Amino acid sequence: MQKKSALLASALMLCSTPLFAAMPLQSDDTGTQGKGHSQIEIGFESASDKETVAGVETKTTGGAVSTTISYGLTDNIDLVAGMPWEWYTEKEDGVKMADENGQGDLALQIKWRFYNNEDSGFSLALKPGITIPTGDERKGFGPGKVTGSMTLIATREAELASYHVNLGYSRNEYKLDEISESSRKNIWHASLAAELNVTGKLRAVGDIGIETNPDKESDTNPAYILGGLIYAVNDNTDLDIGIKGGLNDAETDTTLLAGVTMRF
Repeated sequence: MQKKSALLASALMLCSTPLFAAMPLQSDDTGTQGKGHSQIEIGFESASDKETVAGVETKTTGGAVSTTISYGLTDNIDLVAGMPWEWYTEKEDGVKMADENGQGDLALQIKWRFYNNEDSGFSLALKPGITIPTGDERKGFGPGKVTGSMTLIATREAELASYHVNLGYSRNEYKLDEISESSRKNIWHASLAAELNVTGKLRAVGDIGIETNPDKESDTNPAYILGGLIYAVNDNTDLDIGIKGGLNDAETDTTLLAGVTMRF
């Protein structure tokens, strides 16, 4: 495989994480806020990736701070908006080749829980969304064009644990010719997550997933595994921490995640 450009390498690393999953999970659940209720999530990510091609070692480090706001339009429909501030540094054999930071793309979504069986604890939701190109595509902070996505979410809640399955599709268009020619536009995603109730305030979470590799030069689809904890400070505030690892070379090697969720 030929070495990726700095823009494509950074874009793949920064865009590999869904924006609106319940932190620190990458898989979303079917839960909604309820009519008139809101939620704010502030998340932090720090990622590191290393690859060696033709004897040249490339190390990319980066991260993001994101703010996501959800509002309950009805009891089973949420409006969601979020935007990250991102940064990355790329070095080749210790020599800095890129060092950028900036605003990412504005993401807008609707979550519609269209089926809910309280007796079995099983529910289904659809989550369509778009991104608005507010980030600088020349720095790798977004594709430079509007993108669209759709995710089907299934949740099964039980007394000791909850399980979530996500199947998603996104259509990416790229403004820069270099990125457009080297990137796939149709991206599929599948993931499975579980939440275990350790105590009344503490949950242990796990997540595993795979998606289409946007890089046309690679036939390996990025796959990850994640573990973390969610601690309920009170009924309206959660703190979370997690670590995500790549299961193959196409996925970012290591990502540390932390955040706070506030409901009102």
